[in-house]
Amino acid sequence: MDESGKPQDPQESGQDRPPQLPERTPDGPQAPPPGAPRGGDRGDTGPKAPGGGILMGRPFGVPVYVAPSWFLVAALITWVFGGQLERVLPELGAARYLVSLFFAVAFYASVLVHELAHTVAALRFKLPVRRIQLQFFGGVSEIEKESETPGREFVLAFVGPLLSLVLAGVFYAGMQVVEPGTVPGVLLAGLMVSNLIVAVFNLLPGLPLDGGRMLRAVVWKITGKPMSGTVAAAWVGRALAVTVLIGLPLLTRTGALGRAPEELSGADSLTDALLAAILAAIIWTGAGNSLRMARLRERLPDLTARTLTRRAIPVEADTPLSEALRRANDAGARALVVVDRQGFPTALVREAALVGIPEHRRPWVSVGSLAQDLKDGMRVAAELSGEALLDHLRATPATEYLVVEPTGAIYGVLSTADVERAFVAAMARPS
Repeated sequence: MDESGKPQDPQESGQDRPPQLPERTPDGPQAPPPGAPRGGDRGDTGPKAPGGGILMGRPFGVPVYVAPSWFLVAALITWVFGGQLERVLPELGAARYLVSLFFAVAFYASVLVHELAHTVAALRFKLPVRRIQLQFFGGVSEIEKESETPGREFVLAFVGPLLSLVLAGVFYAGMQVVEPGTVPGVLLAGLMVSNLIVAVFNLLPGLPLDGGRMLRAVVWKITGKPMSGTVAAAWVGRALAVTVLIGLPLLTRTGALGRAPEELSGADSLTDALLAAILAAIIWTGAGNSLRMARLRERLPDLTARTLTRRAIPVEADTPLSEALRRANDAGARALVVVDRQGFPTALVREAALVGIPEHRRPWVSVGSLAQDLKDGMRVAAELSGEALLDHLRATPATEYLVVEPTGAIYGVLSTADVERAFVAAMARPS
């Protein structure tokens, strides 16, 4: 490269290696927290569609997915309930498994109604719902924002168990009009009991259960601090996890759950212990995640586009990559913005594209060939921060954004990867 910036033949002796932008540290991929932007998942096209299973529909405009783990639990319910039917209705024969499969589907339809209650309440309070997912142990409604008041938080949490109690009452009423000991009678009794269990279990006062969110709302109301409510409900949730781990097998052994101790085999005891361990792990992990997300939301206002932005220099589209990198290194910059002849920004040079160009090819590659055109929403105000920044990035997924001053002047380039790392670091910092 001569002083004018024109490329020279790479075989000429004495050519220095072209300077490079600082590379990302090889610390391996880190999973961003729920709601963090994921613009790098698919290059320029933005994040993958929110999936995690089979899309079943969009009630109230919210996608409902069935996770692959649901098929495992549906098979388990079919097998267990089929064994119960063999004792109650032996005349069914092999058809009992069809009835059991219907019960499994009807039960998860009830779980969906439970989650839809949360969704409708969230939408009523103007809280966006990303999706509903039915999975191994029930379902989850992914609400993307926190409630603004403890009262709304309490209502949002309570409507789910309330609908499960209502469904239990509906199925109980249905039992009164059918003959006991028949297929409809057994199905209605099973659905009544299962919805009652769902309601009671979710009312337990520990995160991540609905009862934990209700407890959080109460503590929030008393103290005036949502974080205090989250801490209290999360630690109660962890205590609840330990109680389930120890207490469920003990209740089974004492016969408190309806089966005499002498009827239990070693396999039954092992199954109960495994179930208790899985439930305890889910509750403990959920409580910890609730704490981390609360800590993140508390610190979101400290994360601003200005502090996360990489310094950038403007270059024209026909500038050789090696010359652009030399200028960037001389200026202490880590990003390149393509501008037109009047200095107006038109595109961003993608970091992923830079990494893929070998050093010996860089004098013959123009920065314009590696650039992504600026689209609507890819300009971010330098003072944008917290939830507003997250909402902006979520609305226009990309790998890089142009950060501008209030005057419209170029401030730098914001990388989605840097934002994700900042979110992870905020979650990891101790309170």
